[in-house]
Amino acid sequence: MTQVDHRSLSVPDGLAGERVDAAIARMFGLSRTRAADLIAAGHVQLDGADVGKSDRVLPGAVLDVTIPSMADPLEIVPEIVEGIGIIHDDDAIVVIDKPVGVAVHPSPGWSGPTVVGHLAGAGFRIATSGASERQGIVQRLDVGTSGVMVIAKSEHAYSVLKNAFRNRTVDKTYHALVQGHPDPLEGTVDAPIGRHPKADYKFAVMADGRASVTHYNTLEAHRFASLLEVHLETGRTHQIRVHMAALKHPCVGDITYGADPTLARRVGLERQWLHAVRLGFEHPETGEQVSYESTYPADLAHALEVIRDAH
Repeated sequence: MTQVDHRSLSVPDGLAGERVDAAIARMFGLSRTRAADLIAAGHVQLDGADVGKSDRVLPGAVLDVTIPSMADPLEIVPEIVEGIGIIHDDDAIVVIDKPVGVAVHPSPGWSGPTVVGHLAGAGFRIATSGASERQGIVQRLDVGTSGVMVIAKSEHAYSVLKNAFRNRTVDKTYHALVQGHPDPLEGTVDAPIGRHPKADYKFAVMADGRASVTHYNTLEAHRFASLLEVHLETGRTHQIRVHMAALKHPCVGDITYGADPTLARRVGLERQWLHAVRLGFEHPETGEQVSYESTYPADLAHALEVIRDAH
């Protein structure tokens, strides 16, 4: 049975005007993400009424917070996730279309839906190779990135695909809508990436980072932004986002890496415009060259149309 902790505190004068999630984080010693999750789950009331995370607090107001004890953050919770599409399924692999807002596997600090949780809930048996919370996982996409990815179902497929990704024989193709117009229109960014020195949730081009190579080609150039096709040689966390920001052409909507928030609002985006459109590799059992594709989700398709129509 889940243990819960009920707490009730008055908002001090020093937090007057703060957002509810920020106030909870400060008053109860929680992360902003955890605070936002509690608000979304209906576990927070302000003077007896439900609130949104961006509502503001007044001094003397009473915050009532119910905090369920955290399950093991790395425990896989079988749960059907709306929006995950199955592109291909056989005895060796399952290829999915991952929506935005879904992590690939559990991790500390993430309490949202996961790909491995969905596969467990949907009755898929995946390879047991790899750490327990990421069994069968041979590649990852950021929570805020959508698109095609492959998961290994057999141990042999896991071994073959893991090597293919390591040896850079997998064709990983993304489309990215970036601000402005990269010059030259096609090129290669070869710049090492490491953890950002001042923000542990970000990455940056760092002299002592890991080798990272990104190839890009402009598909469409519009007044405010360009649609690029991007091929990754390496697979570093946030690689495309970091490299595009380093070129001073961040992905549209990618506020974390310096995108213009006004343009993000104009096109209706709450995440970076980045989508894994195609994945090609040698099938681990048949040896045949296979390729799987994902179409743009609704939010990215809408944003692109706004950019195309902007004069």
